[in-house]
Amino acid sequence: MTIQETIYLSDYTPFGFIVEDVHLTFKLAPTTTRVISRIRFAPNPDSSSRDFFLHGEGLNLHWAKVDGADVAPDLVKGGLRCDVPDTAFTWECEVEIDPQGNTALEGLYMSNGMYCTQCEAEGFRNITFYPDRPDVMSVFTVRIEGDNPALLSNGNPADSGEGWAEWHDPWPKPAYLFALVAGDLRNYPGSFKTMSGRDVELNLWVRPGDEGKCAFGMEALKKSMIWDEEVYGREYDLDIFNIVAVDDFNMGAMENKGLNIFNSAVVLASPETSTDANFERIEAIIAHEYFHNWTGNRITCRDWFQLCLKEGLTVFRDQQFTGDMRGHAVKRINDVVTLRSRQFREDSGPLAHPPRPDQFVEINNFYTVTVYEKGAEVINILKHLVGDDGYKKALDLYFDRHDGDAATIEDWLQVFEDATGRDLTQFKRWYTDAGTPHVKVADSFDNGIYTLTFTQETAPTPGQDDKPARVIPIAVGLLDPNGNEVLPTQILEMAETTQSFSFEGLSAKPVPSILRGFSAPVVLERETSAEEQAFLLAHDTDPFNKWEAGQALAKDCLIAMTQGGTPDQGLLDGMTTVARDHSLDPAFRALALGLPAQDDIAATLAARGITPDPDKIWRAHQALKQAIAQHLQDVWPRLLAEMATPGPYSPDAEHAGKRALHGVALAYLSQIDGGTAAKAAYTTAGNMTEQLSALACLLSVEKGTDELATFREQWQHDRLVMDKWFGLQVGYASPENCVATAKRLSEDADFNWKNPNRFRAVFGAMMMHHAGFHQADGSGYNLLADWLIKLDPVNGQISARMSTGYETWKRYDADRQAKARAALKRINGAPDLSRNLGEMVTRILKA
Repeated sequence: MTIQETIYLSDYTPFGFIVEDVHLTFKLAPTTTRVISRIRFAPNPDSSSRDFFLHGEGLNLHWAKVDGADVAPDLVKGGLRCDVPDTAFTWECEVEIDPQGNTALEGLYMSNGMYCTQCEAEGFRNITFYPDRPDVMSVFTVRIEGDNPALLSNGNPADSGEGWAEWHDPWPKPAYLFALVAGDLRNYPGSFKTMSGRDVELNLWVRPGDEGKCAFGMEALKKSMIWDEEVYGREYDLDIFNIVAVDDFNMGAMENKGLNIFNSAVVLASPETSTDANFERIEAIIAHEYFHNWTGNRITCRDWFQLCLKEGLTVFRDQQFTGDMRGHAVKRINDVVTLRSRQFREDSGPLAHPPRPDQFVEINNFYTVTVYEKGAEVINILKHLVGDDGYKKALDLYFDRHDGDAATIEDWLQVFEDATGRDLTQFKRWYTDAGTPHVKVADSFDNGIYTLTFTQETAPTPGQDDKPARVIPIAVGLLDPNGNEVLPTQILEMAETTQSFSFEGLSAKPVPSILRGFSAPVVLERETSAEEQAFLLAHDTDPFNKWEAGQALAKDCLIAMTQGGTPDQGLLDGMTTVARDHSLDPAFRALALGLPAQDDIAATLAARGITPDPDKIWRAHQALKQAIAQHLQDVWPRLLAEMATPGPYSPDAEHAGKRALHGVALAYLSQIDGGTAAKAAYTTAGNMTEQLSALACLLSVEKGTDELATFREQWQHDRLVMDKWFGLQVGYASPENCVATAKRLSEDADFNWKNPNRFRAVFGAMMMHHAGFHQADGSGYNLLADWLIKLDPVNGQISARMSTGYETWKRYDADRQAKARAALKRINGAPDLSRNLGEMVTRILKA
């Protein structure tokens, strides 16, 4: 492994030059693309440095000129240096690159004959020599020459002819937002009129044959544009907005100015090939990338330490959007499930870091759930603290003050302080401190006064031992013994290590509903009885805490069952109440009837000082599913009938919620009928949601061999549906067969391991199969290590991200730890290990 330099936030200095404008010419060829750059530089008065260093990696430099005169720059590690004038000057150079050979999918590469780019975070340096940093912003003009029907870049079309096209982006941008696409593409057109009356041309560019999967994406884009105007007052600012679907893409999508590039999986949709979850995800990601036009593009981040400034805010905005489109209660629950299952795990392990880290080796390793999802939670906290009006006032000021800037977290917080008059010094710790606060709660009742006492503590994380108190907004409501709400939701601001809040004038001791809507990303610790949890499940008016009460009951029950206990009657009765309550949203009922994830149970056991046994957790999970299925056996057939959605398919929230509850009912019924109903449902399925749900039910009871074969025969020519086929088999295998299934599928003729989607379908599913991946014989650890070592030289980004499967290795027994450690050391000892994977494995081993 090559030792890499650590980059520190404290070392930031502005680049020594301003880039006044950029002209690029691309002469496309699969293995010998020529890139000619002409860049106007001028000394930066805000910088004392005059070190003319341009980033560049994997570039074959043909020539370079300064003000038209030939120069011979010094080629150094990571770029070049050159002597330049003390005044404004023009830099020109020509480089040659190999898009076909670019398997890392960073910079300019090829995907099934299509040229495309991915430049965030530091991919532009693989295209030409340039100051590849987010605080260097400039206007770009691009000429593309190639024998391709579609030749696309950022901004507005400037001119075109046979075999060439020119684009001009009038808005200054950093290099990471540069984009180019060229290929045999078809456009699905649309149009939008902005709130000021400007007409915008919309296009969704896809491979021939995919035109029928574009309508939903186009409508999602239009909804996003309307919503951003109505809610944030942000209008689109170019004449054209293009989206391109790409098969080989490391991420979900990229917000390049005016030319968003999407992984095909998160933009192409049809009822026959996409599930309800796919439709919702597509809608959310299209919104996310569109919202970046202002929170990320017009206002970008000064350096990569500020990544959560654009990502956390934009995730928060897309969460608001999805809540408005599909219902806030269910959206909030789903967001918290993701946060707890992924970010809380990250926060409590060797990969813990604050939303704004102060150092890194490889920036691509910090595109994490902490930066994105916790970054969004921090915005949510801030909104709670300043209120809706304060938030709107501050955002308006932010857009006015920093339009065209590369901003920092300090800039962001200053805007809120100026707009609201509030001191946010303590709040800033949410950005700078890693770890999840644990909040313990005690209560007392005396003479009509009810008192809640909170104590907060955050455990040490790598590099941060001292954790001062944070300001935590705790949303609280109180219910009387009859289930009536005697105190509507109030926000309590906890700012001390220990703090009490009292409520007077109560005739009886209330039942508290604490942390309503999950008002802060903390772990709430309070000793409660099963009876109180059942009471809240039945009576709480806050949808999140109603769901939370059921989850707490189920978690306690599962933990008891891992230690020889039996299913709790209160939980079974509570599940019955939820299943039969027709006043509840079907989507909410589907969530409430689900069980906590097995990894969540393992984390809870570990937090209580108990070494989790993945096999015992698996058996407890299976036994509780069986018990619930039996207890409500008369309910499931009725739900199947009530939640049927005949007629044309619609991906809207109402129909999707019914299909979700239908799927839950079918899954429980399969536990007691051996898959008979699921087999019938598979035969009559009218859309992919129903078809995949039925197939999953069959696999869960070790049936479905014939259906797997017919599914493959039906969908073998659809790459995205086949990803589902691969992932489903691994995810629903029994623990003892999970690794063997992944290994068998990795040898399948259709397993293209260089395609990120296909690799994630198999090995992502294996990593998420708790008992399967953590098999006592270490086979899961070893198989993943084999493949990461193979993948890393080809695509270091994906190998690094997949290495998080080992993140919790210290949680388990000594034998499993030894096997995981051996696998990690084997990875770490691989020759020519990428800095991406090398950094991750080193951090994980330090657990």
